[in-house]
Amino acid sequence: MQNNQFKTVTAFTEAGEGTKRDLNCAETILYGANEAYGIGLDKKALRIASGFGGGMGLEKVCGALTGSVMALGLLFTKDRGHESDFVENLNRELFARFEEEMGSTECDCLKEKHRTEAEGCRNVILAAARILDDIVHRETLKRN
Repeated sequence: MQNNQFKTVTAFTEAGEGTKRDLNCAETILYGANEAYGIGLDKKALRIASGFGGGMGLEKVCGALTGSVMALGLLFTKDRGHESDFVENLNRELFARFEEEMGSTECDCLKEKHRTEAEGCRNVILAAARILDDIVHRETLKRN
């Protein structure tokens, strides 16, 4: 499944892979992260993101953000979330930067402001992807 064709989640999204694969916003981010960062999730594991699209189907927290939270957890948690507040702090940064750029973290507000008939929520997903890539790149450099 993984060929690491895409070096970033942004590139995965810009290439329209989410649309080509008929993925929701959360799936697009997690699939993109899986490919870009070589996480190694199989198709069954990737299905975990399926229920998070469209703000968990309730237009609550944006699925692109929840997909990003999943990716950060997979990349930066050794065993359990309680081992440190590191991922929690990355999540805070992710949400703050996203809200500053997009005006909200809630699906219903984002759809009203940014969704178009032609492109759906592409710009919302791209914003989350860019921020996620930036955080992952920075933290990866710190660790190397």
